[in-house]
Amino acid sequence: MNTGENVMRKNRKVSRLVAWLNRLKLKQKLRIMQICCVILPLLLTDSVVAAVIMHAEQQESLQEMRNIADSVEYTIMSYSAQLVNLMQDIYKNREVNEFISSTYVSPLDYYNRHLNFAKVSLFTLLMSNNDCSVVIYTDAEGVVNGGNFQRLEKAEREKWYQTFKGQDKEILLYADFAKVNWENRRTISFIRRMDYMGGGDQEAVLRLDWDYSDILRAIINAKYGSTVYVCEGDRILFSNEGKGGIYMPFETMSAATAAKAGAHKTIRMLDNSWDIYVMSQRNVAYEAVRKNMPLFCVLIFFNIFLPFALMNLINRSFTERLQELEAVLCRTKRDELYQLPGISGCDEISLLMRSYNEMAGRMNNLIQNEYKNRLKRQEQDIARQRAELLALHSQINPHFLFNALESIRMHSVIKMEYETADMVERLAVMQRQNVIWGNDYVTIEDEINFVKAYLELQKYRFGDRLCYEISDPSECGQYRLPRLTLVTFVENACVHGTEKKEAACWVFVRVSQDGDNLVLEVEDTGQGMPEEACRRLTGEMNEVNIEMLKESGSVGMLNAALRLKLFLDGQVEFEMDSETGAGTLVTIRIPLQVARRKRCPQAGEEGVEIC
Repeated sequence: MNTGENVMRKNRKVSRLVAWLNRLKLKQKLRIMQICCVILPLLLTDSVVAAVIMHAEQQESLQEMRNIADSVEYTIMSYSAQLVNLMQDIYKNREVNEFISSTYVSPLDYYNRHLNFAKVSLFTLLMSNNDCSVVIYTDAEGVVNGGNFQRLEKAEREKWYQTFKGQDKEILLYADFAKVNWENRRTISFIRRMDYMGGGDQEAVLRLDWDYSDILRAIINAKYGSTVYVCEGDRILFSNEGKGGIYMPFETMSAATAAKAGAHKTIRMLDNSWDIYVMSQRNVAYEAVRKNMPLFCVLIFFNIFLPFALMNLINRSFTERLQELEAVLCRTKRDELYQLPGISGCDEISLLMRSYNEMAGRMNNLIQNEYKNRLKRQEQDIARQRAELLALHSQINPHFLFNALESIRMHSVIKMEYETADMVERLAVMQRQNVIWGNDYVTIEDEINFVKAYLELQKYRFGDRLCYEISDPSECGQYRLPRLTLVTFVENACVHGTEKKEAACWVFVRVSQDGDNLVLEVEDTGQGMPEEACRRLTGEMNEVNIEMLKESGSVGMLNAALRLKLFLDGQVEFEMDSETGAGTLVTIRIPLQVARRKRCPQAGEEGVEIC
């Protein structure tokens, strides 16, 4: 069962695809075949080649950025290794530790001891061989602020010292923008306790500041092909892009910018983590295209331009001649067929064009001999029928009928039969409108008024069992219909809907514009009809002709449908939806273009048929 359903589903999809292709023009079909069978496979092949080339370029670019990151890491680690070694030498130097842990009775005593320390200690030699700033802070008694030695109380107010104390680390790598020697500048410092020899109750801290400018200059002078950022968290410490300078505060890097990095590397600096971001400065795809431009040009020419030009020539060979045939067919008049001049070629299309010329010649002869004679006979028959109809109308004196109806109404009024009088009055109004119209066609507005009178008359018959609602026809009121068209469908709704249903029944009459169509709807909530009967009646209304009407003898909906088809040149569509016990909906769709051509003309309007 499932297999059968799958097969049926596939068949339906294939049928829909075939139907869609059948609606396309030959030029469009050839274009689709060109795209699907030539262009797309070639583009796929070229895309694979381009993807391989671009992947190789991306790998090359990625490796280049990784090498840059390694180079930056080496530069930073080389500088840091020198400073760490210097810091360790100072930390373990006995003379330094003894000097900062001594007690000095006076500034003069400190000064003399400091001179002697500078002469015999290696501290001065260490300072002369390294481009960095070293300051030791101590709380030893008698130490005077100056040079490489400062009192600890001076550092206690600084943010770096508070951070060092708060983290309780032996060594701290600290980056900051702070005042140094009366000016704000960027600093990156190694900070550690001077407790190599114990120290007792005394406290000493070593601060070793990098030469920031030297490291920044080394990174810039490397002339990397990409922008490099060295960050601590989101703070940019170094960059070859010129993110500020030594006298500018540290800038920050957004997460979005970090995500765009082509290469990323994290290095460990003591207990700190620094991130190296290498940004891609070139468009890899552009570079790949630029480097392989000759290859791409050859592929584009042979895989796209050449097949496209060839397919266009073949396409023109088909479509131009078919368009010529189509143009001749569109120019064909009702009583004459044009023939194609100068047919060339020996393919199927040429044979078709020659066959058309032969057919056109024969049809022209038939039109001259048969069609024109038949038109003359039809015109005579129509004239005769109109004469008979006029003769029939002339046999009835409408004024006599109006006077008789008025007499009946007044008699009913005298006898106080007001309901009967009202019914007679509405019947007289309907008959008077029928006489005043004077031709077979009326406006929708007049037809709606006639429908209202008819429904009011029917309410006397059905009472509360009949209710109705009619939409405002003002938007479409000037469009024309054959008279008694709409009321025929309303009558059918009353007779076959309301009459056969004991409960209350509604009749809805709607006139509207839906896109490019004028839509007339007559809906009832009556008895309805079976689906098979509804489908059969819908088909009969859409296919109705004179012969069908003669055979059925119908004067109802089929008659109204035929008159609408004749008036609108067959450009009308009928739809019917019905459900037993629920009601029936009749929909009439008329192209607005046709309806406008048939409407009553306004003042000064041209191109509209006269009422």
